[in-house]
Amino acid sequence: MSTDFLKLANIGVQKLHPYQAGKPTDELERELGITNIVKLASNENPLGLAQSVKDALQNELAGLTRYPDANGYYLKKALADKYSVNIDQITLGNGSNDLLELIARAFVSSCHEVMFAQHAFVVYPIVTQAIGATAVAVPAKDYGHDLEAMAEAITANTKLIFIANPNNPTGTFLEQDALKAFLKKVPSNVLVVLDEAYFEYAEPARRGNAIAWIAEFPNLIISRTFSKAYGLAGLRVGYTISHPEIADILNRVRQPFNCNALALKAAVTVLNDEDYLLQSVALNNEGMEDLSAFFTDNNLEYIASMGNFITVNVGNSCDKRTGDSVYQALLQEGVIVRPITGYGLPNHLRISIGTHSENQRFKEALTKVLNLES
Repeated sequence: MSTDFLKLANIGVQKLHPYQAGKPTDELERELGITNIVKLASNENPLGLAQSVKDALQNELAGLTRYPDANGYYLKKALADKYSVNIDQITLGNGSNDLLELIARAFVSSCHEVMFAQHAFVVYPIVTQAIGATAVAVPAKDYGHDLEAMAEAITANTKLIFIANPNNPTGTFLEQDALKAFLKKVPSNVLVVLDEAYFEYAEPARRGNAIAWIAEFPNLIISRTFSKAYGLAGLRVGYTISHPEIADILNRVRQPFNCNALALKAAVTVLNDEDYLLQSVALNNEGMEDLSAFFTDNNLEYIASMGNFITVNVGNSCDKRTGDSVYQALLQEGVIVRPITGYGLPNHLRISIGTHSENQRFKEALTKVLNLES
């Protein structure tokens, strides 16, 4: 007699589908036999690993037979010094995704609601469903968060609100005044996660310092990552800054050693490498300007972005062209981007900003696929 193991899983898990990451280059090479592939699908840093990190990791290799520091003291100390907070406000994670799931698991049960915006990061509904809570997706406003509607949607069952700023995959940005006004409307027993994975790419004059608000709004949790502007996506290290009591709860359920020794060393090193961060942002700004101008010149509607990616509408009802069909055609040209039908945007593609040559390859491939020069 066979066992249906799916029925043994929690109800929320039974209905889940695995997170679909951007297609790896080696997978495309295996499938189509294409070489010299350009991947602009996962919002990775095209600058490459900082030389300071390469040197630091080389010196760390001899100690890999030992467990890493379970508390990540030196990284926490570096973050605390940089952002003028206490060490006991920091929780480390295996990337910020790890922390988003950790927050939901620590505070939300099946009788609660978790709120997020339409077109927001897909991990929010995934973690909500996995724990059996009720997802409340508030319709987007101009492809971004409608904070007024979100405030009105809060109920007695609301336990957690996710806000991505800048938002992924649309790149929309919430101004500081609007965010602070929203926080004033949120009951103190409702947690608000401000997911700032792309914080470093936002315009410095507009991004503000939400960390300083925690004293006024102790229910606020700031989530950030080293995967994007700091170029450590493959090492998986992120962090949250919150009220010490919230951090204490998260650290109770956090898996020990969830940040490996190389990740901890790399993060401390690159956090102090200001030149690398400046180069990353400058390269992104240059590429963003280039692709925005290309879309404008070719009458392709795009969403102005504060991240390291840009989302463009490539659909065409006349020839039944969709984001997915253009994505598949670009794969044939050796260019990997991200279709976002799963985000409720079936006619759009999200393109990560690459190097000058990678962006040029994408423009040439899209010109061919859409026959833009005819």
